[in-house]
Amino acid sequence: ADFNYGADEYDAEGNEEPKALPEGSETMPYIDESPTMSPQLSARGQESGDGVSPTPTDGLGTGGERDAGKGLEMRKLVLSGFLASEEIYINQLEALLLPMKPLKATATTSQPVLTLQQIETIFYKIQDIYEIHKEFYDSLCPKVQQWDSNVTMGHLFQKLASQLGVYKAFVDNYKIALETAEKCSQSNYQFQKISEELKVKGPKDSKESHTSVTMEALLYKPIDRVTRSTLVLHDLLKHTPADHPDYPLLQDALRISQNFLSSINEDIDPRRTAVTTPKGETRQLVKDGFLVELSEGSRKLRHVFLFTDVLLCAKLKKTAVGKHQQYDCKWYVPLADLVFPSPEESEHCPQVHVIPDHELEDMKMKISAIKSEVQKEKANKGQSRAIERLKKKMFENEFWLLLNSPAIPFRIHNRNGKSYLFLLSSDYERSEWREAIQKLQKKDLQAFVLSSVELQVLTGSCFKLRTVHNIPVTSNKDDDESPGLYGFLHVIVHSAKGFKQSANLYCTLEVDSFGYFVSKAKTRVFRDTTEPQWNEEFEIELEGSQSLRILCYEKCYDKTKLNKDNNEIVDKIMGKGQIQLDPQAVQTKNWHMDVIEMNGIKVEFSMKFTSRDMSLKRTPSKKQTGVFGVKISVVTKRERSKVPYIVRQCIEEVEKRGIEEVGIYRISGVATDIQALKAVFDANNKDILVMLSDMDINAIAGTLKLYFRELPEPLLTDRLYPAFMEGIALSDPAAKENCMMHLLRSLPDPNLITFLFLLEHLKRVAEKEPINKMSLHNLATVFGPTLLRPSEVESKAHLTLASDIWSHDVMAQVQVLLYYLQHPPISFTELKRNTLYFSTDV
Repeated sequence: ADFNYGADEYDAEGNEEPKALPEGSETMPYIDESPTMSPQLSARGQESGDGVSPTPTDGLGTGGERDAGKGLEMRKLVLSGFLASEEIYINQLEALLLPMKPLKATATTSQPVLTLQQIETIFYKIQDIYEIHKEFYDSLCPKVQQWDSNVTMGHLFQKLASQLGVYKAFVDNYKIALETAEKCSQSNYQFQKISEELKVKGPKDSKESHTSVTMEALLYKPIDRVTRSTLVLHDLLKHTPADHPDYPLLQDALRISQNFLSSINEDIDPRRTAVTTPKGETRQLVKDGFLVELSEGSRKLRHVFLFTDVLLCAKLKKTAVGKHQQYDCKWYVPLADLVFPSPEESEHCPQVHVIPDHELEDMKMKISAIKSEVQKEKANKGQSRAIERLKKKMFENEFWLLLNSPAIPFRIHNRNGKSYLFLLSSDYERSEWREAIQKLQKKDLQAFVLSSVELQVLTGSCFKLRTVHNIPVTSNKDDDESPGLYGFLHVIVHSAKGFKQSANLYCTLEVDSFGYFVSKAKTRVFRDTTEPQWNEEFEIELEGSQSLRILCYEKCYDKTKLNKDNNEIVDKIMGKGQIQLDPQAVQTKNWHMDVIEMNGIKVEFSMKFTSRDMSLKRTPSKKQTGVFGVKISVVTKRERSKVPYIVRQCIEEVEKRGIEEVGIYRISGVATDIQALKAVFDANNKDILVMLSDMDINAIAGTLKLYFRELPEPLLTDRLYPAFMEGIALSDPAAKENCMMHLLRSLPDPNLITFLFLLEHLKRVAEKEPINKMSLHNLATVFGPTLLRPSEVESKAHLTLASDIWSHDVMAQVQVLLYYLQHPPISFTELKRNTLYFSTDV
């Protein structure tokens, strides 16, 4: 993986989408000067020349040869990523310059599109910036390609920094350039067409030949680029030894860049975020984003804007092609009149209709399937119309998911009467909105009513001021954006300190997938303490995730506050924090220790990531004594049983006291408990039954899943896997029935008897779905890959991303198990009696 300082925060229109606000700042700065902003990593391994061998640098005795080699490797990674994004940036500047020549040519004719003066204003200094970066790129590229310990490139960065004067001139002209471009767009249809769709060349190794970007978005790129260069200088310095000849040059370049950033930030910031009220006061945009509102019984996607004195809820108007997009204000509440109803007050509020889990899971599966079809089409150089059709379908499905998955109520009340209800998928987000509003309410705010003209002006300003441009779905992401991580994140929540007084404390973990955050794990409550020691480990499934959030709560045991609305979270958030899941840092075999600081509280945790392929790789046990990782036939023969003891005991315990547990088999058990049970079963300890009866039921469910996952070959066998995949794809019901039953008969007896035993158990679990919320589909999703995933995944050259291989195969694996779960009871004797002759080759 490379560092990617490229367009990692841009949506499909190429608009910038700044990250969340730093603590304590109320305006949205144009440029992020903070050196701490961790560079995003992209999943493109090509530019880095994949296997970089750490070569120790000569004469660097300070950190030892290995450290020097590691530093050298890191420098190369940083530079490779920067070079890749520099190529994207040069292509963007080229795209901007492309229409300039023809526009100049028509300027002197009788029918000019723009005047020479307008062209000069809009494209001011772009040519110079392009030449500076082209020269820089051409000088740096060969150095990175012929990389060794003696390469120096500090002088190139120093030269780049010394030419920032050109950027200063560009920045000074930026506002006028934008206004001129906008005026010309409104008055000239031809220019509007040009400026709405500029074609940017894709990187050399990309499948995409071009992407369309607006002129407004491209004009912002140079401003954004200075920040990127500054971040790279930070990273390079971090990995350059102090006695390296590049060190003083990079230091100098960083100093110049930072001074330049500070000077232009002062110029740019207010233009972006403020709108002036008719009384001449500035009203600044503090926060905006998409939220789901429950309005007249149905879910509506709204764009919500929080200004210094008012919360405004709007929707984007449908506009004719060529017309400027505008917002339509649905309602607004002056912050002086805004209150959050307490849970008791909100009892009479409308109940939230929650969409069943299996419907959401079905939709995720559909989206994954469409994603892999898009990848296939691209790989096979498919028709762009077919790709567009698939992308449109994907957008519709993702939009449905975004609208229907949130279930946490966020209620807002206007003192003068009306209440509003938003639904969020994450308590973290809800508390962010609440805190931002409460912070503004500490000021001396006056109540007011906006006149229709004032409201029109304010709503009109939303389009220009907004910081979130696109609905947060993956189909709006650029192809060069990091696709996020697919696999399993292991997190140990160790402890927390910094609490002022004793409390009952617990943490929850949230990760993002499909464009929104969801809560994935929860520690136990540590009672009456200021220094909780949880030391609990969780395995969290990641589906294209880029961030991990930790929230720390104080548990509320006050019966009067516990609300009837079961989605209302009444526990108090003591602190919350978020970190980027940086693949470089987490994709190591070792645990990576970290601390999140939140409102004076420090939470210590460790994490490591295993990709889907690694986590589901079956590793046969070296020893033949235990039960984990040992062939099922060996275990049943040794035990003289038909079904392994571990399977019988875990199922018996789940049926005794876990069959009504919400999310049984879906919610992670504590990993340390699961490992303890694994050790006891492996040692055939006589205390197994005592331990089982004391153990948390999710840990027992987790042990059963782990047993099947660690079998050296899947329960339904490697040999029959291709036949199962083809059988489930048959469309004729009779042929499918014949084939699927014949495949069961072809299984070895211990595998078949164990599978049927598990099948009946899972059906009994699903009968309790109204209580445990686990449908047959949910159970198939959990167990399908565990029972079918082959030992070695054959390489699939046409499917490049782990996520695509995953989604494609997993859907079929889930469908196979679901077929048997939905089938009328299957008995071993019936199956064996009815030996219909059928070829396993299907």
